[in-house]
Amino acid sequence: MSYELEFVMLKPGVLEKRIVGQIVQRFEQRGLELKAIRVCMLRPLQLESLYREHKDKVFYNSLVQYMGSSKVMLMVWGGLQAVAVTRALVGATDPLQATPGSIRGDFALGMPENIVHASDSVQSATREIKLFFKASEFL
Repeated sequence: MSYELEFVMLKPGVLEKRIVGQIVQRFEQRGLELKAIRVCMLRPLQLESLYREHKDKVFYNSLVQYMGSSKVMLMVWGGLQAVAVTRALVGATDPLQATPGSIRGDFALGMPENIVHASDSVQSATREIKLFFKASEFL
């Protein structure tokens, strides 16, 4: 098992729904360590960089529009196998397929408002973390 960093973003609306604490608590209960955190509005260039692999897909424009519509919470979590642990915590991308007990299974109703973005690999996490955080910002 290796120590990894994972990028997690709570999507627009989560702060207004006042469920941030419940979501963060799940990461802490699994033993992950919060390494960096920020609340912000994402700029168009950041969204283009984050979702570049979806650029040619039908849902791209609506995804980018939604993600820029309100503030988000950006986080970096660290721990043993943090990516796999996080993927299990957040559940399937489509909330209708996510199991009860997962974050999406408990809090999300549809796409793209599926509550949370999490990197799908160590490589993606590394790339996404660098988009939003400097090394000096880590706790």
